[in-house]
Amino acid sequence: MYERILVPVDGSPTSNQGLAEAIQLAKLTGAKLRLVHAVDELSFAMNADAFGAYAGELIAVVRKAGEETLQKAKAQVEAAGIAVDTVLRDSFGGRVFELVVDEASQWSADLIVLGTHGRRGVGRALMGSDAEQIARLAPVPVLLVRRPAA
Repeated sequence: MYERILVPVDGSPTSNQGLAEAIQLAKLTGAKLRLVHAVDELSFAMNADAFGAYAGELIAVVRKAGEETLQKAKAQVEAAGIAVDTVLRDSFGGRVFELVVDEASQWSADLIVLGTHGRRGVGRALMGSDAEQIARLAPVPVLLVRRPAA
């Protein structure tokens, strides 16, 4: 069954839904979880206005926020009694889906579990879909968890 489950996390409600599902699955299978967070260009760009020309400082702030996201998710997993480790990766110049697919290969994951917005139409065309690309390119099965409609 599944012994090594990779879970991309970003702290969003959708990501948290994927994490909750991964925790349930790990309880059933006795799997270990690896949580991965990407410090990406979008995170950097969304915070750039607040810091102006202090790009070096901004990268440190974004990395720190990523570590905090990982530690919060790790605490949830540990509270459920599941073995877990974390990885913070930079994806500047690449896409998050590439990082996740690479991490799954390098770590020899058996499964990737992630939340997805389930965008369609124009929203999907404009935003792209890392989840879709992960599902297409992953070397292992992928469980996409949709967040319930509000």
